[in-house]
Amino acid sequence: MNRVSVRRAVDRSLETALILIMAASVLNVLWQVFTRFILRNPSSFTEELARYLLIWVGLLGASYASGKKMHLAITVVLEGLKGKMRLGAELIIQACVFAFSLLVMVVGGFRLAAMTFTLKQISAALRIPLGYVYLVIPLSGLLIMFYAVAAVLETLQKGREA
Repeated sequence: MNRVSVRRAVDRSLETALILIMAASVLNVLWQVFTRFILRNPSSFTEELARYLLIWVGLLGASYASGKKMHLAITVVLEGLKGKMRLGAELIIQACVFAFSLLVMVVGGFRLAAMTFTLKQISAALRIPLGYVYLVIPLSGLLIMFYAVAAVLETLQKGREA
């Protein structure tokens, strides 16, 4: 598989995951409304599940947006630059994105998840280990790092073609 097909596969997998999480969130909220207003006996887990699904869709959505270069700060910095200055700025930006994702999201996220697993923290209503909720942080970090490397490779290819 070449670089483009790997990126497409990651994009499709992430899109599918986001669609499934959003669908689960919609069904969860509909169930919450149904049990609260129709059955007059609110479900005990739906609010907590909605919160955790929102965390997952938010962080995975940020990864997806990063891969599509939809981050506002990136475009603002690059708008006034041309030629080699622009290519250099793109490489620096992607290196910063990669470093942040590695240090804060991957390393810090794995430590947070490991700590919650070690301490055996569980959620109040769902009774699941909170480490599973926090695993989205390093997962998103890895995805952002993947997209940063892909962006660097695209930038270097543009530089060779120019």
